[in-house]
Amino acid sequence: MQKGLYLQQKALRNLSSGQMVYMNRLPNLEVGNGERRGEMSNEMYIFSSNTAEIAVNSLIEEVELTPKPGLVDQENTGAHHDLTIDLMRRSANSLKETFEEIAFKSYGQTPSQLIRESIAEVGRRGEAHMFKATGGVNTHKGAIWALGLLVSAYSMGKGTYTVDKIVSAAGEIARFPDRFCKDTSTNGKRVIEKYSVAGARGEAQQGFPHIINYSFPILNQMRMDGVEEEEAQIYSLLSLIAHLDDTCILHRGGSDALMFAKECAKKVLIGGQFSCLRKLDEEFTKRNISPGGSADLLASTFFLDKTQTLTKLNKNEKKIEYTH
Repeated sequence: MQKGLYLQQKALRNLSSGQMVYMNRLPNLEVGNGERRGEMSNEMYIFSSNTAEIAVNSLIEEVELTPKPGLVDQENTGAHHDLTIDLMRRSANSLKETFEEIAFKSYGQTPSQLIRESIAEVGRRGEAHMFKATGGVNTHKGAIWALGLLVSAYSMGKGTYTVDKIVSAAGEIARFPDRFCKDTSTNGKRVIEKYSVAGARGEAQQGFPHIINYSFPILNQMRMDGVEEEEAQIYSLLSLIAHLDDTCILHRGGSDALMFAKECAKKVLIGGQFSCLRKLDEEFTKRNISPGGSADLLASTFFLDKTQTLTKLNKNEKKIEYTH
């Protein structure tokens, strides 16, 4: 057990640039006198912290990916006048505790009404942390929803679930209603009603089809084709922009903006014209197009990709144990 945790920690360091911080501000756990109980509590704490670190670093990796059309990156703020890359980083780091608690509450559990409402309450507190860190600016509200579900599902499998199993469990969680959520009007809800699109909620309830069918397989295919990692990640993003009915784009520019964004992304994907991305960024910015929904799903794609590295590592470590 301890060897597996060590390997998980080692792999996570390779996946992230930040230092590992374990057992930080997690909920209290009632621990019995048994040695096994103590080992389990330690395992849960470390797993939860590691998983949260992956989630935070996935958000940071998304924002630092450059260039991205219409989005905040290391060159500019895209179509956003109220955001900066430093603000996005600060927002991501403010969510560490939120993802830790979601992972902790979900560890070894199964999808249920209780889990749905429990992590929803954590998510709402996470939103409050985010707004406090950003001075009231909405930076990662959509990402808290998507990544929160994926963190919960991954934790249910204790790090053993495949991508398909993770998104399936996340979809099952999302389909339970949150009876304690206030029925307030939001930009996302208004867009969903006006344009009859699935939105972030529908995407999750369906098991994240745009990740499974587009961003995740394209990311891996580009790698297999020998494409540089940054370029592979850009193509993963473009695949989302080309197919997702992005409510952020619809909110800002309506159906015409969405159609324009999809067509542009498809042209780059088909033609492989990576060099035209900065021109596309200028055009998106001029038209006030921000594919924020695609950005949230890209961060989620990164999260799933990183978890699979750890899953494979743990499986290999078990095989070594069996042969000795």
